[in-house]
Parts: sequence; C-alpha cells; structure tokens
Amino acid sequence: MIPYPQIDPVAFAVGPMRIHWYGLMYVVGLAAAWWLGKRRAHRLGLTHDDIGDLVFYGALGVILGGRLGYALFYGLDQLLANPLWLFKLWEGGMSFHGGLAGVLVAAWLFAHRHRLAFLQLTDFIAPLVPLGLGAGRLGNFINHELPGRVSDAPWAMVFPTMTGLGSAPRHPSALYEFFLEGMVLFIVLWWVSTRPRRRGVVSGLFLVLYGAFRFAVEFVRMPDSQLGFIAFGWVTMGQLLTLPMLAVGLFLLIAARHRDPIDTVTRPCRPST
Repeated sequence: MIPYPQIDPVAFAVGPMRIHWYGLMYVVGLAAAWWLGKRRAHRLGLTHDDIGDLVFYGALGVILGGRLGYALFYGLDQLLANPLWLFKLWEGGMSFHGGLAGVLVAAWLFAHRHRLAFLQLTDFIAPLVPLGLGAGRLGNFINHELPGRVSDAPWAMVFPTMTGLGSAPRHPSALYEFFLEGMVLFIVLWWVSTRPRRRGVVSGLFLVLYGAFRFAVEFVRMPDSQLGFIAFGWVTMGQLLTLPMLAVGLFLLIAARHRDPIDTVTRPCRPST
C-alpha cells in the first residue's frame, strides 16, 4: 500500500479568493494545446493568432459542454429540481463526454469560419487534447476525486477520511487515467500525426484509444454514487457514454481507407505572427 500524498487542493489564496489545483490544470491543458498548435499551425495555413482563437473556441466548448453534459448525464434529477444549479460551477461537476461534444461544436464553427474541412480540423486538434486530459486527471487526484474500487494491489492507496470511503486501500484510478488518457494517448497521436495521414485517421484513433482506455479503467473505478451501476450489475455511465465514441472512431478508421492516401491543404499558408 502506498500512502496517499497530502496535497492541499487549494494551490494558493489571494484574499478571500482561493485558487484550486483543479482549476489550474485547465490552464495547463489550454496552454499546452496553444503551444503545440502553434508548432503545427502552418499545416492548415493558420497564423498563431488563429491558434489562439481556436484554443478560445475550444475552452468555451470544454466548459459549457462539460458542465451541461455533467448535468444531463450525471445530475439530471438535481437539474430538474433546481435549474439554477447548472450555473454553480464552483460546486464542481464536469463531464468529459459533454466537453468533447462542446469542442466538436466549437471545431465545426471554427472550420466553417476558416473554410476548413471538419475532419481536417479535428485531425489537427486531436493530438493537442491528451496533455490537457492528463492534467485534468491530476487535478482529480489532488482533489481526492475519482476513487477506485477496493484493491489489495501493492500500489493501492487509502483515500483521505474526508471522502468518506473508509480505510480500505483503493485503486488510484485517476492516476491510471492520467497515464493512459494523458501520456500514452498523447505519445501515440503525436507520433502518428507527424506524417500526413488519410483524413479522419487521427480523429478516429483518438476516439478508439480514449474509448478503450476509459472503458477499461471504469472496471476499477468507483461508479458515480448518484447513479451506481446502470446495467447488468457492472456497466457504468462512463462505459455507456464511451460506446458511441468507439463506434464512431472505428467508422472513421474504416472510412479513411477509401480516401486519398494523403490529404493536403490547398490554400496558401499565411505568415505566422
């Protein structure tokens, strides 16, 4: 058993305002996406200012979609009882799948504005996302969130007593997701996207790999307390929401085989600023 690190969820305070590590992880993820995107902006004929706009669009999609998705998928009863609860962001509650939907809407708007094919843009975005996902999982871990199920593994941890989980050691499932959804997913997608690929390959690979990683980790992660298992005595909401991702990802990978071997940008690049 490994001791749970004693990290204050509050990174620092400025007067009455407290800045949490979880919030800072969003900043880290957006900064990483902006920096990585600038390195490849020329591929789509975009300027560095365009990448800043893209990250801004994405940030809105993550926050609005993530919160709305959480309310619909995980807190519908609470939303119906008090619709204003949706706006209480300080109480926590974000959904990856809702955030993904928000980013896709933002990507569609950005692609339309810049006359880019939708899959052309999502292939560009996909490798920029995992570092932010990994940072978010670290924030979950520091916040004592996403506890795992009871385990006798040598690396199992006893969560702080404030979580009400008792003294049984548990899987540090947030760290599993940090490693798989953050580090492994980034390495694979960045490496695959270093060379031109058929349109949709990188997007499809993102959906398949994330879906597989999330589905697997859910087996050692505690189901959401307000929902429990939703089917067959073992299926969680996270697994259910992941199934469409896997299906769409596989479809994109199969469909990509019928496209031209290399998709290139036909419009001239504008100089970066």
